[in-house]
Amino acid sequence: MNVVYAYPWDLVGDPGATARLRSLGVDAVALAASYHTTRAATPAHPAHRLVDAQHSACYVPVREEAWKGARLVPATPSWMASGDPFGEAGDALRAAGLPVHAWTVLTHNTLLGSACPDLVVTNAFGEPYPYALCPAHEEVRDYCRTLVREIVELGEPDGLILEACGALGFRHGGHHEKTDGADWSAAQVALLSLCFCAACARRYESADLDAADLRARVRAGVDGSPASVEDALGEVADAVRDLRTGLAGELRDLLLAQARSSRPGMPVALHASADPWATGPFATVPAGVDADLLVGNCWNAPEVDEAGLRALAALGPRVGAYVLALPPRPADGAALSWLADAYRAAGAAEIHWYHGGLASAARLDAIRAAVLR
Repeated sequence: MNVVYAYPWDLVGDPGATARLRSLGVDAVALAASYHTTRAATPAHPAHRLVDAQHSACYVPVREEAWKGARLVPATPSWMASGDPFGEAGDALRAAGLPVHAWTVLTHNTLLGSACPDLVVTNAFGEPYPYALCPAHEEVRDYCRTLVREIVELGEPDGLILEACGALGFRHGGHHEKTDGADWSAAQVALLSLCFCAACARRYESADLDAADLRARVRAGVDGSPASVEDALGEVADAVRDLRTGLAGELRDLLLAQARSSRPGMPVALHASADPWATGPFATVPAGVDADLLVGNCWNAPEVDEAGLRALAALGPRVGAYVLALPPRPADGAALSWLADAYRAAGAAEIHWYHGGLASAARLDAIRAAVLR
């Protein structure tokens, strides 16, 4: 199965968009229903070449009655004239015979995090990540559950894809990021991703972990040269790992239950990682997770991606590969075909192509060649 990703603005106002996506030979379109800040190229749209989505937004109608009394309420996209961009784009896709999967970004929301700094991930140095809502807070879990319910009930998608279904960490955050020169290792980045907000601190204490001692271990690890997270945390590493994976599990289970209650039988996919310390768009998942598909990030060196897919495949559910068809990947159908074959050999039953709206004509030709070969 092949799925291509798109934004509502790629389709709304472009009568040729559905035919263009259909010509790729894909089986479905993952259409953004909730998405973070971005500046997106629209090289094939007849009316514009850029969309500046200045803040996170929900692309189904935001019903006042659904969000009454909540502090965390999604914004609507002021850069789109449509009152229901997801619905309008989805109707066009279905009319062309393409099923629509609601691509739903959950805890990545700079607008709401900046407005509610007490609800965001905060590192061991006391520095908040305003783009990262922390699901240790009941308000954040309620926000995610309401968001999923509204998208499923109003958008009526054929499938649901959940991204950032857990806490975000150090990566995937800042505009004009200027952090690579610090040369932090993967272990140090994972340590910088551990949260010490008030809700997480209470969870550490309830698990008989001394939050102050844990914070000191993390800070020493970030400023040292640990071989791994476990090396930095010492004898408390297992307890911290279990607490963090358990937190992601609480949110995941809540949202899977909500989705299946709202639309029984609808397939639900998770952007996921088998790494127990993973944060970000591809949150950690355990063996036996109750999802229909686990989609692994395949934007790295092929051997790294293949190892990640094999680890996901060992967890039980079907596996998908989230394949980058944009730079630095070449606009080359043979090269993309080679990648897709390698990822299938590593366990991927589905190839998810990123991205049908951002791609140039040459890159769309390359995706088409890889899908239809």
